[in-house]
Amino acid sequence: MAYTKAILILILTLFCYSSPSLSANPTYNVQSFGAKPDGKSDCTKAFLSAWGAACAATAPATIYVPKGRFLLGSNVYLSGKLCKNTAITIRIDGTLVAPSDYNALGKTEHWLQFERVTGVSIYGGTLDGQGAQLWACKNSGKSCPKGATSLAFYNSNNIVVSGLSSLNSQMFHILVDGCHNAKLINLQISAPGNSPNTDGIHVQQSSGVTIMNSHVATGDDCVSIGPGASNLWIENLACGPGHGISIGSLGWDMQEAGVQNVTVKTATFSGTENGVRVKTWARPSNGFVRDVLFQHVSMINVQNPIIIDQNYCPDHQNCPNQSSGVRVSQVTYKNIKGTSSTQAAMTFRCSSSNPCSGIKLQDIKLTYVNTLRRPTVAYCQNARGSSSGSVYPRSCW
Repeated sequence: MAYTKAILILILTLFCYSSPSLSANPTYNVQSFGAKPDGKSDCTKAFLSAWGAACAATAPATIYVPKGRFLLGSNVYLSGKLCKNTAITIRIDGTLVAPSDYNALGKTEHWLQFERVTGVSIYGGTLDGQGAQLWACKNSGKSCPKGATSLAFYNSNNIVVSGLSSLNSQMFHILVDGCHNAKLINLQISAPGNSPNTDGIHVQQSSGVTIMNSHVATGDDCVSIGPGASNLWIENLACGPGHGISIGSLGWDMQEAGVQNVTVKTATFSGTENGVRVKTWARPSNGFVRDVLFQHVSMINVQNPIIIDQNYCPDHQNCPNQSSGVRVSQVTYKNIKGTSSTQAAMTFRCSSSNPCSGIKLQDIKLTYVNTLRRPTVAYCQNARGSSSGSVYPRSCW
């Protein structure tokens, strides 16, 4: 009995000493720093103060945004340069609101910007970029600012964004540039189909980026992949409206990093301008695209379900009568089925100086939605590849 009592006392003693460490991780509520959830009061300073407090903490810390609308009236720059903490969680139950007047952000080009951070995780919440006024300006042909990306990560590592909704961004919704190991999961991204330059997610100069279980409806690319992207995994993505998933535009610069090891798996495109696209400028470059897999993809009334376009030259400026230097090779299309809103269901318009090679088609079935039930066709230029299984429309090789 005495032995059992002694053991019980020891367990209680250990519990009492260990309990503070279990609850020692600090939480910083932005309202404690002066943020008001009225959607009118500028909460920028409060958010920066909460970030500073979390960075100074020696244990993993949480920044908490409760329910309500919190106006962030200017560029919110969250730097990891002097941040001691590599485990900061930002948990959002409310909505972060950008100014409705696009001039308020001026020429910052970013609304929420993280740079050189490590171990930042964002869970839940909504970003409302209020981009309608800027889109109207751009669509009118007037001279307008470029606009601000809603959420940007630069030169950062081990990033998680989960359960976030991004609405009506002025420009890109989410930008990942120069980052390693980023997970973007369960995202809801939305903007009207006529909103210009509102790419859902743009990735460049980054490796180990995963995009999963997300829906993107926007006015530009659902996911755009720029120079220097590698080891990119996209799975269970719904896209539409929008311009599809686009590798490119690539090849603007003569010295440009290539794109490699990209997997797009289990994706659905509904009413989009493109499905899966590779796009390069028609100008000299040492860039490349290689080792790309598009698999288990469903197309519903898509204008260009499968397309490689290496003759991109809008308005015939800066690139007429030139040939793309970007080398496209080892691109595989596997189990892609559905409907095309044009007869050209597959287009491979490759470079005359650097023909596409290693294009692989397997189990493709793309039919034409036209009521006359015309057959779909494949168009090929300077492309070499192989086919296996059932491929419709019939490939060019």
